[in-house]
Order: sequence, then C-alpha cells, then structure tokens
Amino acid sequence: MTRLEVHQFPTRSDNYGVLVHDPASGSTAAIDAPDADELLAALHEKGWKLSHILTTHHHQDHTAGNTAVKRATGCTIIGPAKEAHSIPGIDVKVSEGDTIEVGGAKARVIETPGHTRGHVSYHFPDNDLVFVGDTLFSVGCGRLLEGDAKTMWSSLQKLAALPPETNLYCGHEYTDANCRFALTVEPENDALRARAAEVAKLADRGEPALPTTVAQELDTNPFLRPSSPAIQKRLGMEGRPLQDIFGEIRRRKDRF
Repeated sequence: MTRLEVHQFPTRSDNYGVLVHDPASGSTAAIDAPDADELLAALHEKGWKLSHILTTHHHQDHTAGNTAVKRATGCTIIGPAKEAHSIPGIDVKVSEGDTIEVGGAKARVIETPGHTRGHVSYHFPDNDLVFVGDTLFSVGCGRLLEGDAKTMWSSLQKLAALPPETNLYCGHEYTDANCRFALTVEPENDALRARAAEVAKLADRGEPALPTTVAQELDTNPFLRPSSPAIQKRLGMEGRPLQDIFGEIRRRKDRF
C-alpha cells in the first residue's frame, strides 16, 4: 500500500495549502492552488515535483495560482465537472464516485456542494485522508453561497460517514473563531470546551489547529451535531428535521 506524505503550509491570509506526495513514484498533488509563488516555494522547500492540482471548487482564493503553477510545472489540473467552466487550466473533469491516482495512491471523488454548486472533496481511504476544501472546517462549515441548507447538510453527512480516524484537511484556518461560536450553541459539550482551550493555546503560539479528524468533528462541531438534544433545546427546535436545525445553526453563525 502506498503511504503518502502530507505537507501543510499557510498561504494567502487565512488559507492553508497542502501537498500530497507519493515517495515511491515521486508524484505530488497540490490540493488547490491559492497562490502560485507560495505553492512553488513549498514544492522547492520539500524538493518535490508537482504532478497534479486537485481543485475542490472554483473560488479565486483556491484557483488563483492554477495558470502560473501549470506553466511552471506542467502539472495536470483536476477539478469538478460542474464548475469546469470556472476553473483556470482544468484538464480532467471529475464527478461523484470517480477515482483519481496520485502515483500509487487512489482517491475517490465525493461531491460536496453547498458552499458552491459543484464543490468536491478527495478521499484517500488507504491513507485515512480527506481534503474537503471549504465544505467542512474544524468546528465549522462553509457559508451557503451557492446552495441551501438541505444541500449542505447532505454533503456534510457524506463526510461524517467516513471512518472516524480519517484525517481531515480543510482550506482555511478558522478554528479559534469557530470554537467561540460553537460554545454559544452547545456550551455544555465537554469535548468542545476542551477543544476550544487547546485551540486558543495553539492560536496564541501561531500554530495551526489543522488537520482535524472526522471523530473530533463529530464530537465538537455543531454543524455535524443537529441531533444533539442540548442544541435542539437551546434553539427551541426539539424534534425538527435535522436539515432545518443545521440551517438555523448556519444562520446564527452568519450573524455571529
């Protein structure tokens, strides 16, 4: 089985870039390309040659580096078929259930719309890795810019169903602020309180709270926890459909 190496690095103002490297073949994929210069610098630092960009969605802060990086490396750009018209330099269009290969490692494409209409995530099951772009954040989730609560809740359920030990990499570092909001929704959650304290210390040291895991998010992330009796009671939504409770949590976060 191919064991991948993962290198995470800060980029732009609050994005995180990720490189995924197969040491056996030398293949390396970037998850999105927020900034060309910073991505190329990360490749140089690691001594890796880029073979692919795996694009999660079309937003400029995830694709701004596509053209320059492709010109510099000759990489293949893979991205969601439903947003292909908006993704610079795209070569391969992918949809739900498609498989892509980075060296000897295989990733399954999961369609996770809600933040954008065609957003996808990339799951490497043999390496316990999933790259979710702006669908799910640590203790948070993406804004519903091109979808509704029903659509996003369906996407989040797909990610929540992954093995709990799966390491989850997302496109931005918002964890500290997300924890502050989450505590207004479920302050009695012991796991969340512990996570918030840990994240505050990391933030003070300028260290990332990423990656997270599916298990940790199931325990602490209010957007994955609309079934919590405490949350339902606090929102006055006992017994309501979970997608509606999720939608109310998202609306409150938008106003927070």
